Amino acid sequence: MKKKPTLPTTPGIPTEQKSQMLATLLDEKQGEDIVVLDVTGICPIAEHIIVVTGRGQRHAQSLADAALHLAKEHKFVSFGTEGYDAGTWILVDLNDIIIHIFQDEVRHFYNIEGLWAEGKRVDAPTGVAREK
Repeated sequence: MKKKPTLPTTPGIPTEQKSQMLATLLDEKQGEDIVVLDVTGICPIAEHIIVVTGRGQRHAQSLADAALHLAKEHKFVSFGTEGYDAGTWILVDLNDIIIHIFQDEVRHFYNIEGLWAEGKRVDAPTGVAREK
């Protein structure tokens, strides 16, 4: 009998620490207006949501690539991306963390921060660009 494939497991890194790692990385890659929201108990599919703005399609794709590389390097569970080819709104699903990478006009139109306004804003790591 064949064994079912198992998903890679996330090491014992708390969601808060993973979010900080990802926010720092996105800042280093020049992501703009980074917001981290704790939506534990509010959102049924994630504990944290990270919203970041890219300066264009290629920049947004490079932010997604960097996040996925970090996830692979640290063995975070990853369920992939949506919207990568268009690059106007890329969703990166890291199981307990969802990253929304937007181009500016699309970010304002969908207003993810407003949708999850009940969530608590998490302080960004020192040096990370905050939302204006």
